Amino acid sequence: MTAHGAVTPATGHAHRARHAAERFAAVYGAAPTGLWAAPGRVNLIGEHTDYNDGFVMPLALPHTTIAAVSARTDGVLRLHSGGVGGGIVELRTDELRPAPGPASEALELSRGGAQRSGGWAAYPAGVVWAMREAGLPVGGADLHFESTVPTGAGLSSSAALEVATALALNDLHALGQQPQRLAQLAQRAENAFVGVPCGIMDQTAAACCTAGHALFLDTRDLTRRQIPFDLAGEGLRLLVVDTRVQHELGDGAYAERRAGCERGARALGVRALREVPYAHLPAALAELAGDPVVQALVRHIVTENQRVEEVVAHLDAGRTRAIGPLLTAGHASLRDDFKISCRELDLAVDTALAAGALGARMTGGGFGGSAIVLVEEADATAVGAAVTEAFAAAGQARPRIFEAVPGAGAHRVE
Repeated sequence: MTAHGAVTPATGHAHRARHAAERFAAVYGAAPTGLWAAPGRVNLIGEHTDYNDGFVMPLALPHTTIAAVSARTDGVLRLHSGGVGGGIVELRTDELRPAPGPASEALELSRGGAQRSGGWAAYPAGVVWAMREAGLPVGGADLHFESTVPTGAGLSSSAALEVATALALNDLHALGQQPQRLAQLAQRAENAFVGVPCGIMDQTAAACCTAGHALFLDTRDLTRRQIPFDLAGEGLRLLVVDTRVQHELGDGAYAERRAGCERGARALGVRALREVPYAHLPAALAELAGDPVVQALVRHIVTENQRVEEVVAHLDAGRTRAIGPLLTAGHASLRDDFKISCRELDLAVDTALAAGALGARMTGGGFGGSAIVLVEEADATAVGAAVTEAFAAAGQARPRIFEAVPGAGAHRVE
């Protein structure tokens, strides 16, 4: 759909790959050895459950980060982005080290006081650090990035950047690491180098999703199952509403929710909230009655795991329309118990439902970003228009609305 503020996914993949190769040559003076791509993602259901050893169900977007890369033999890492102002960020791989502060501080320390880049380069630099820390023989490289994954929209642009880097280095150095291992290394980079205590979902989605499917992932043992998700074949559409409210997972609120979940697990005597059965939730909540904040966090995690399993059951049985109310219930839980929604996300969800959507909820870390909306194909344009008009009436920036078509995970482009 293209009307009423909606956009199609980005320009064709082949065209963007050629552009990335041309920009690499313009920046570094020679053609890249190859190009690699990793997608952004939306999470259909299972929010904030990944760092609680729970269940998630992301799907890859057609929007990708493309990395044009060549290896170097001198231990120098050079990074350049087509979407960020500034020149080449130059580092030495043997000097990379994490810092306790934000991404820009980690990068500052690693660069020995060189001019800051604003933090974005800490993500690919962190991947190099994580791979070397794991004993993998990763040397220097020249990298140029082009991306159509919206930043700050809750669509995991950081994981796309990390996984594209990891796959490129894996191939260039013939490391033989499997996609799930690359996802784990990318998560390690974000946790320890960048300083964001994220779970494994985003990186696994970027590395392991399959086109035409949603990925059912058990984040405890990392077992995966690809669930067919052919919305077009059923006359349905999944819209993404980017509210254009920027979020930043490193600002402390994400870590605060994670710490609260860990307090709840300790109070209940379990390793992670995944171990609290849905049937035992009333007893668990009674045990946490003295701490209403943690009580609410626990209620969200336990009920959200249950919602993921119910969505899987519906999709396995071919009842795709039946997942709509579960999406909506998930939003209410994130809004009321986890308290990570915002007025723009609530406006998008409430307006879409009032306009006839089958279900809607925020997706991603929260405090801004995007919502997803399940609609009948015939209603997609009208629902998109209603959301756009509601934002205008509320004095909000025009939302960006596009269709989420389940795409492929990370791959070599050429």
